[in-house]
Amino acid sequence: MTQPIAIQSWCYRHFKPLPAFFEQLKATGVSATEICAVHANFADPSTHAATIEQYKKAGVQIVAIGVEGMSGDIEKDKPRFEFCKAAGIKHMSIGFSPEAMFNRLKNVEKLAEQYDMKLGIHNHGGYHWLGNTTILQYIFKHVGPRIGLYLDTAWAIDAKQDPIQMVETFGDRLHGVHVKDFIYDRARNFTDVVIGTGNLDLPRFMQTLKKVNFNGPLVIEYEGDVENPVPALKECVAALKKLM
Repeated sequence: MTQPIAIQSWCYRHFKPLPAFFEQLKATGVSATEICAVHANFADPSTHAATIEQYKKAGVQIVAIGVEGMSGDIEKDKPRFEFCKAAGIKHMSIGFSPEAMFNRLKNVEKLAEQYDMKLGIHNHGGYHWLGNTTILQYIFKHVGPRIGLYLDTAWAIDAKQDPIQMVETFGDRLHGVHVKDFIYDRARNFTDVVIGTGNLDLPRFMQTLKKVNFNGPLVIEYEGDVENPVPALKECVAALKKLM
C-alpha cells in the first residue's frame, strides 16, 4: 500500500469553508483527503480550477472524490470526471439507482475509460440496494474492470456482510476503501466509533488488504462528533498507522 492515509471530507462537514476544513484535517495529523460535495462543487466546471488551486496551496492531497451519484447521462456526469482530470485524480466512489444499472451504467463506464479512472461502487449499508455481495457480483459480471468496489467496512457490517471476506472476494475489483466502524444498541441503531474498537477486526482487515496487494485510496471515515471530530479521528489515524 503506497497511498497515504486519507480522511473523507464528510467527517468535517461542520467546517464548510475550505480554510477551516484544511485546518481541521491537518490537526488530525494527515494531509490527504477524499472530498465530497461539501468541499467542492463538482457539477460546476467554472469553479474547478480555483478550488483545486486552494487544495494545492494548502498542501492537501486529493486522493479521490465521492460518493457521487451517477445518472448515466454523459453530459450530467461528465463534470465530475473533468474535475478529477484537472486535479490529477484517478479514483471516484459512486452510487446509482437500479434504473441506471444496464444501458446507463455503460455510459458511466465509457466516461471512466475516456478519463482513465477507476470507479468504486459504495456499498451503503443494509438498507441500500448496493449493500450486499450478491448484487455487486452480478453487476461486475456485466461491466468491465474500471467499475469495481469502494468498500465501506462499517456499512458492510451493517448489511451483515464480512468486510474481510469482501476484500478476498473482490480483491482485483477493490478500487478503494472507507475504513469505518460501528457499534449497535439493542434496537440495532448504530454509533460511529474509533476504528477497531467496534465490530471491525482492524488487524485482520489490514492483513487482508496486504494479502490482495490493495493499492487504492485508504480513507478513514468517522461521522460522529460533528462539531469536534479531530480527537476521535486522531485515534483512528494512530490505530491505522500501527498496522501499516
